[in-house]
Amino acid sequence: MNYRTNKKTGKKHSLLGFGAMRLPGLKDNPTIIDQAATTQLIRHAIDNGVNYIDTAYTYNEGESEKAIAKALRDGYSEKVMIATKLPTMRLKKAEEHEMYLNTSLQRLEREKVEFYLLHGLKERYWPTVKELKTTTFLENKRAEGKIENIGFSFHGETFEFFKEVLDYAPWDFVQIQLNFMDAEKQAGVKGLQYAASKGLPVIIMEPLKGGKLIEKIPPSIQKHWDAMNTKRTPVDWAFRWVANLPEVTTILSGMNTITQLDENIATFSDADAGCLGERELSVIADVAETYRDLITYPCTGCGYCLSGCPKKINIPLVLDMRNEATMFDSYDIFIYELNHLIRQPPSTCLGCRKCEEVCPQHLQITEILNEISDKYEDVSLQWWRAYE
Repeated sequence: MNYRTNKKTGKKHSLLGFGAMRLPGLKDNPTIIDQAATTQLIRHAIDNGVNYIDTAYTYNEGESEKAIAKALRDGYSEKVMIATKLPTMRLKKAEEHEMYLNTSLQRLEREKVEFYLLHGLKERYWPTVKELKTTTFLENKRAEGKIENIGFSFHGETFEFFKEVLDYAPWDFVQIQLNFMDAEKQAGVKGLQYAASKGLPVIIMEPLKGGKLIEKIPPSIQKHWDAMNTKRTPVDWAFRWVANLPEVTTILSGMNTITQLDENIATFSDADAGCLGERELSVIADVAETYRDLITYPCTGCGYCLSGCPKKINIPLVLDMRNEATMFDSYDIFIYELNHLIRQPPSTCLGCRKCEEVCPQHLQITEILNEISDKYEDVSLQWWRAYE
């Protein structure tokens, strides 16, 4: 296992981290964690050098933290660093800070946690975080010794917002989404480098883009992988692209079988900064470009359309999700996200065409939104919006 040094603490982090959002489930009910399989998996990971485990208050409605605690009994707890998260998206009152932290510590059977994050920080949660002085709470708990390192996982839309958050508080680390398709999305490589320039360790999530980079490989993509002189799986190449970046501290992977774990351990025992040559980086860039050639709508995500929309539809996000559905043949994911995660769905469009007046790409946005709404929206799935 390759390791990288946390510049803030001096401790060695395994380059491969264990993401505990998708733990093994029981065959008759995969939503229920299989404790025996989970314990075997986590201990096998630790025995083979993994020393960073990432979970969250909300994973499996709290069962992930409990399952990890059980797996780490019998002396394994002392061998790892644990990261868990405060559910930023649920915050309503300042008193909840203490409740969330104490509940996580109780579930994890720990008096302190090594890494504690604001979970999935986005633009719409940021005003609440500032109003409730959440970062001050984290700093106080760090001073008390209940938290060793404070940070945040980032799912905001721009590097500029990432920079604002990073400059706001004395963070000890940060977690961002990064893979070869998202080098310029969210925080991106630019955010990685900015955090590293401030001496912060950076934990990487979604290195496989939620599995999209390794499932249903189109023939036009496979021919690029086949052109590599060294034969590796798309999983291996995707991990190596991230590992090649020296600013990265740990790369999280959600593994739920021993086979997946062993394959990843083999990759991260070899992959490291500088592991890719110019030709390999060029081929991976070709893979990314070929994926982009598959997009349906050439939206650049400039955001000009957002300023005039009276319904506040996040048009760039909707179009980006639709494009990804085409690129990765992931329409099931798109339909779920469209109907469960988008606050203002395409069907709320008024047809005023103010967005089209400012679109640099001259997209017929009204027709596009209508098409998406007609094909993919399901009002029966949008019940949750009535309770916001």
